[in-house]
Amino acid sequence: MAKKRRKSTPKTTKKGFSFKLSKQNKIILGSLLMLFSIALFFSFISFYFTWENDQSLLSQFTDRNEEAQNLLNKFGASVSHFFMYQGFGLASLIFPFLLFYTGLYMFLSITKKGLLRKWIWGLIFVIWISISLGFFANEKPLLGGLIGYEMNDFLQDYAGKIGVFLLLLFGFVSILVRLFHFTPDGIFNYFTSKKKSIADEFKDTSTVADSTIEFKKEDNSPIILDSYTHKKDIPLLVKEEVKSDFEGNLSNEETVEEEILAMEVEKIIEEKEEKDNIADKLVDDFGEFDPTLELGHYKFPSIDLLGQHGASGGITINQQELEENKNKIVETLRNYKIGIAQIKATIGPTVTLYEIVPEAGVRISKIKNLEDDIALSLAALGIRIIAPIPGKGTIGIEVPNKNASVVSMRSVIASSKFQKTEMELPIAFGKTISNETFVVDLAKMPHMLMAGATGQGKSVGLNAVITSLLYKKHPAEVKFVLVDPKKVELTLYNKIERHFLAKLPDSDEAIITDNTKVINTLNSLCIEMDNRYELLKLAMARNIKEYNTKFKARKLNPNDGHKFLPYIVLIIDEFADLIMTAGKEVETPIARLAQLARAIGIHLIIATQRPSVNVITGIIKANFPARIAFRVTSKIDSRTILDSQGADQLIGRGDMLFTQGNDVTRLQCAFVDTPEVEKITEYIGSQRAYPHAHELPEYVGEDSGTSIDYEISERDSMFREAAEVIVIAQQGSASLLQRKLKLGYNRAGRIIDQLEAAGIVGPFEGSKARQVLVTDMMALDQLLNNESNQ
Repeated sequence: MAKKRRKSTPKTTKKGFSFKLSKQNKIILGSLLMLFSIALFFSFISFYFTWENDQSLLSQFTDRNEEAQNLLNKFGASVSHFFMYQGFGLASLIFPFLLFYTGLYMFLSITKKGLLRKWIWGLIFVIWISISLGFFANEKPLLGGLIGYEMNDFLQDYAGKIGVFLLLLFGFVSILVRLFHFTPDGIFNYFTSKKKSIADEFKDTSTVADSTIEFKKEDNSPIILDSYTHKKDIPLLVKEEVKSDFEGNLSNEETVEEEILAMEVEKIIEEKEEKDNIADKLVDDFGEFDPTLELGHYKFPSIDLLGQHGASGGITINQQELEENKNKIVETLRNYKIGIAQIKATIGPTVTLYEIVPEAGVRISKIKNLEDDIALSLAALGIRIIAPIPGKGTIGIEVPNKNASVVSMRSVIASSKFQKTEMELPIAFGKTISNETFVVDLAKMPHMLMAGATGQGKSVGLNAVITSLLYKKHPAEVKFVLVDPKKVELTLYNKIERHFLAKLPDSDEAIITDNTKVINTLNSLCIEMDNRYELLKLAMARNIKEYNTKFKARKLNPNDGHKFLPYIVLIIDEFADLIMTAGKEVETPIARLAQLARAIGIHLIIATQRPSVNVITGIIKANFPARIAFRVTSKIDSRTILDSQGADQLIGRGDMLFTQGNDVTRLQCAFVDTPEVEKITEYIGSQRAYPHAHELPEYVGEDSGTSIDYEISERDSMFREAAEVIVIAQQGSASLLQRKLKLGYNRAGRIIDQLEAAGIVGPFEGSKARQVLVTDMMALDQLLNNESNQ
């Protein structure tokens, strides 16, 4: 089974069989081709001046005493004779250019998508020019070469001169249409516009001439024509002409306006088509823009980095356990006079689903109320009744297996469902009750809320999310913003900082643990969101997928600020701690991101171990349709996270419920251990990375403190006593001064501002007390004495 899984591993295993030149070899071979093409060019040009003298030396190539007059001596004489005389004649000059282009592509390591097209068109031109020169310069075979002369002679034997001429004309038209995009409409429009512009110029000059003659009639003095005269008089003449021609005919005036409007619309359409043609030409020449090119040699993690947990052969079926449970369920229901028409079992990794079809006339609520009685008879933890199962005419009873199977991350990643998925941000969570791999698209969720009691699998679930994306996405396509208030859960991902992580410009660490930096990061993401929406508006795209498709097709100009936009995934590990310390300062930007950030590729994953109403507020719940519930302690917590009960009846250790706004699905979360995550991050971190982590826009926080520099003479009379109280207590708050010095709130607040200006306390930090910057009384005395001496 292990061998079969290795066959479905990522594409990295197949790369060893493909012939691929290294960068150094490409530079060497490219320079050789460019120099060789230059030599060919000079030998071909020299051929037409020296071929008569060098003709006799072709048979004496090995004789070192003989010397040819070609610029490249006997080599040049032989090669040019082969191409120019025995080959295609003058058309052979195209070959050095093609070879030079090929060498340049290899030398600069440019993608070869447009190179094949150049060679195909180059060969078509060589053949067409050679036959054309053989046809029109039949008496000079050197111009068309032996091939052009013979092919022309051969075609004339069958089609005659007129037939060959028509064939050449057909080839010329085909080249114009296919290569230069000529169309009859385009030619007609070009000449029409030229004719119109010439007529307009002639009309303007004649009008100016007429106005000049009028001035001469009025006055014989020297005439000075300024810009004001022209602007004033010429429109008047045009206005009178229009009035005389269309006087009393309003319908004709409307027709003129409609024609002008139609011409403007047509011009806009033509400009758009021209831009599209330019973009298509760029794509043909250089290929689509590849965002992964900067890290072109990046290798995705191998499946071998993940361990095989649990039984490799899948789920072990215990037939005796199935029969016992089935009989106990039937017997318990029969005791309450509930008959069963049919029962069926579906075995999962940790839970077995028994689907029952009750007899006619049995009320579903009656079965649902027997949940505790069935749990008692089966002596099992975590019985859950689904009445009815959505989409089926059955009632489900979920019973935990006595010997639960561990679902390894390796088996989920190696599954064909995950390997062949075309989702934008695929996440492989684990396996369903029917033992199928469960894969969802984060881009369509678009945000996810995760909750569960301590030790029930939240951190493993977050690792499964990140691992899925690391196995499927290139560093150029997705970036993570990781918030870890616990400071220990997500530190493993520090090694991939320059590959996959995003951070603030002035931040030292990419993984955010300080609550102040969390607020700044969230507000920075809001700025990034607004910037991205501005780019989408300019590009006339509705979402990030359309925008990136246009950018790859080279339809957006980087000089206008356009760039490839990676997906950004914000992961917050312990949200309850942030709400407790920062409150509204965190909730507001998160609610704004959740409401608006879906279309521009910013997605939020929030995890908390306390899913109470004051942590997961109504605003957050409304914008997080995808929810994951691991085992919680009460039905109230289950309703808070899922809007239904059931999470309190899970058995723990990765057993979870997933909902995306409709049905609730029970899953066994895939297990990825810490050593496996370390191996993956080390493998990615050891590869070539970007110069620095992806930088988010800079955000300058709005301090609630004061920036006013108080003069010493303006300080409060109790300033020193207040400073002593603050330093002794090591707590900077206005309420402390109110209690100790018996001051009013306004005066205490003013003294706190003065203490901040003096550098004794730090800036305002929300609901927390200000930091005291002076450690003891001796340092305070020294600080105040230095101020008084200045």
